[in-house]
Amino acid sequence: MNITDFLIGFFLMNAMPHFILGHWGTRMLSGFGFGNKANLAWALANLVTSLTIMIYTYGLSGILDHGIYLGALSMLILFWIASPLWKKLFGERN
Repeated sequence: MNITDFLIGFFLMNAMPHFILGHWGTRMLSGFGFGNKANLAWALANLVTSLTIMIYTYGLSGILDHGIYLGALSMLILFWIASPLWKKLFGERN
């Protein structure tokens, strides 16, 4: 492992909590401040940074060659797609 691999994983995994908490409306400090939109923007910035470093270092086919990265990226995308349903089903009810 080198520093580039560490940064690729760091930025990808940092996107997950900011996306989850931003989408569910929980306040958490991000690089862009507090609030839902700030957390969603920070999550997107981290995801784009991770993908950019990954593609620059290993090429587009490198995503398929690195199973751990592909699995983590798949979970993030799956949550992005399914989270509105989960929030509707399991979110706080008043």
